[in-house]
Amino acid sequence: MSSVTVVEGVFKADGKRFGIVASRWNSFFADRLVEGAVDALVRHGASDSDIVVAKCPGSFELPQVAKRLAMTKKLDAIICLGVLIRGSTPHFDYIAAEATKGVGALGLDLGIPVSFGVITCDSLDQAVERSGSKAGNKGVEAAMAAIEMVSLYDALDNS
Repeated sequence: MSSVTVVEGVFKADGKRFGIVASRWNSFFADRLVEGAVDALVRHGASDSDIVVAKCPGSFELPQVAKRLAMTKKLDAIICLGVLIRGSTPHFDYIAAEATKGVGALGLDLGIPVSFGVITCDSLDQAVERSGSKAGNKGVEAAMAAIEMVSLYDALDNS
């Protein structure tokens, strides 16, 4: 009978360095995402001194700044955070699509985990709910994904 090897990440951020790229657009909500992400990283062992937060104008710029941070070769993972709230024009759809594609492409190209914590909301109420209210904090979720992925990459490298 054969033995299957299962490789998984764990939620330990000790000794790892994280970059958070956050949009200033809708900063009232985006700042809550950053707070949640930093709290999750620290609660799981990351040191404050191993976390850098870079703020950019909007979600469209997230991939550009994330790539620039990755080029420093000083980080183990990057967390992208932003808040898009649908308006009455198609602008929301264009920005949401480009931010998603850009961050996704970086995750494939950079060699380090890149997590996506951009929330797309149809209303202010949804933004409130997803940035730390009823529906949780998507910044926390993105940070947890980054922690697990860094650990998984390490486990895969050592398996």
